Amino acid sequence: MAAFLGASRRSLVNSSKHIYQFTRSQASQAIQKSPFQSNILRILRNEIEYQLDYAPPHPPVTKFNTFMVEDRPGEQWITLRRKFGKDEHIKIEATMIDGAITVPKASDENLGEDVRLHISVLVDIWKGEGSEFLEFVCSSWPNSLEIQKVYVLRSDGSRAQPYMGPNVKDLNSGFLDGLNEFLKARGINDELSSFLHEFMMNKDRTEAIGWLRKIQSFIEN
Repeated sequence: MAAFLGASRRSLVNSSKHIYQFTRSQASQAIQKSPFQSNILRILRNEIEYQLDYAPPHPPVTKFNTFMVEDRPGEQWITLRRKFGKDEHIKIEATMIDGAITVPKASDENLGEDVRLHISVLVDIWKGEGSEFLEFVCSSWPNSLEIQKVYVLRSDGSRAQPYMGPNVKDLNSGFLDGLNEFLKARGINDELSSFLHEFMMNKDRTEAIGWLRKIQSFIEN
């Protein structure tokens, strides 16, 4: 009887080992990536490493001159804020690079064209809670800021009056110069435009690497 029980116990242990080894083998096969997935992951890792080596992004700044800078990770725009004088509030919203134009090269010796990148900018200026505000629609180029439209809006963002105003470029050049001086006095100038382009180039690299890592994580898991 003792011999029979011993043989039975050994048979049960060997069977358990066989089942464990079979289950472990099945699990290993289940989590093994297909050649297609492995190839995609390899390409993603190489691209991330290349981006980090070629032009590694740096942490976004949180201040530019008198403006506080609010980055929005994962979104395509940023916000800048400041106060001017006793009761004036300024908010700037800028998109990531959203367009480009070609222009002749500056040097006469070099034929061809250069590319100028474009950023859309909204500048809101108001005094006190519930007051009407001015909204400037601007184009930001790498070395200049151009006013395209000026609106007078209520505090809820609706039009203060049905007439939205003319195209400022069609008005007397002195009036447009006055609007530019109005913005420059508040730190909204060509220097700010250059900063926006530098910031957005860095943000574009940061967002691209983050996007690649999300895809990598999804495929890995």
